[in-house]
Amino acid sequence: MAKSHLFLFILLVVFFFCCFSHIESSKYDQEELQWLDDKDDEISMVQSRHSSLRTCDFSKGKWVYDQTYPLYDATCPYLSTAVTCRKNGRPDSDYEKWKWKPHGCSIPRFDALDFLGRMRRKRIMLVGDSIMRNQWESLVCLVQSVVPTARKTVIYNGPTMAFLALDYEMSIEFSWAPLLVELRKGPDSKRILHLDSIEENAKYWRGVDILVFDSAHWWTHSDKWSSWDFVMEGNNIYKNINPTVAYEKGLTTWAKWIDLNLDPRRTRVFFRSMSPRHNRENGWKCHNQKEPLEYFSRPHVPEQLLVLQKVLRRMEFPVYVQDITTMSALRRDGHPSIYARASGEKNNQQLKDHDSDCSHWCLPGVPDTWNEILNAML
Repeated sequence: MAKSHLFLFILLVVFFFCCFSHIESSKYDQEELQWLDDKDDEISMVQSRHSSLRTCDFSKGKWVYDQTYPLYDATCPYLSTAVTCRKNGRPDSDYEKWKWKPHGCSIPRFDALDFLGRMRRKRIMLVGDSIMRNQWESLVCLVQSVVPTARKTVIYNGPTMAFLALDYEMSIEFSWAPLLVELRKGPDSKRILHLDSIEENAKYWRGVDILVFDSAHWWTHSDKWSSWDFVMEGNNIYKNINPTVAYEKGLTTWAKWIDLNLDPRRTRVFFRSMSPRHNRENGWKCHNQKEPLEYFSRPHVPEQLLVLQKVLRRMEFPVYVQDITTMSALRRDGHPSIYARASGEKNNQQLKDHDSDCSHWCLPGVPDTWNEILNAML
């Protein structure tokens, strides 16, 4: 009997030990899972927030004339000469008064004080080419009028510039990186595009709260105006490469950097689609155009947008595409045309079509709408 009692006692000890360790283990597992669930919830919240943006498709709609536009004065001190079309002699101003109206929803009117309040202690950075600089100037002009002169400034650091609203401890920055990946000078001053190198540009993007990218135009320049002389990938160097293939490789390098270096709970990333040109190569001219087109019978989807969507599908980081291509393609009236430089109206009229800038945008103008949409997303 004594042996059987001892056996029962040992069984009870083992049973309690197992239960206790299970309880402790469960408690630990639950805490661990809770922590993991919190993380996952944050990430899925970021992703659902991005997917909820898709409930309103800002890319489809029409331009409507609105006398209450533009949203800021053409005398904004942060506008570069090339986009101050009225100052450069453009006689009409209706291009400033068109508002984009999406089908089935609306874009809130830009409120500078509300925007600054929501962006307090944040860094916003627009990364890309001169058309992104166009958009940066627009965004700065949309907010600057409500900031006292002594409480705002612009600072320059290498390829970046930043508008600072000091009372809000926030910045609106621009980072020059037209190809995103690195373009370096080689022997004999040859321009070498490094498809798998990005850190020289990307080091400026670290610590930013909201990143808006674009990259398309420099990849599509014709042979006569090619953006590079040679292309390098690893140790391989190429003289000729299909620009679309190069674009996908360059974007893939960018996508890997985003996936490896940014946290979706800390940074929001947008990629603005290609801004359309209305030059002769596309069968359009922008000179003397006074109003938007109403619609396209067959809307054209640029190849670059298809490549971008393909690359983004392979990413883990949630990136939202801001599709402005079709809406902007309707606005052949919105470019500087021959009014991209300060000269008398008579001199401007003598300029030929090929001197006409049908790529950049007059300000106030079309990029203000891009920023109203960006504001709605944020």
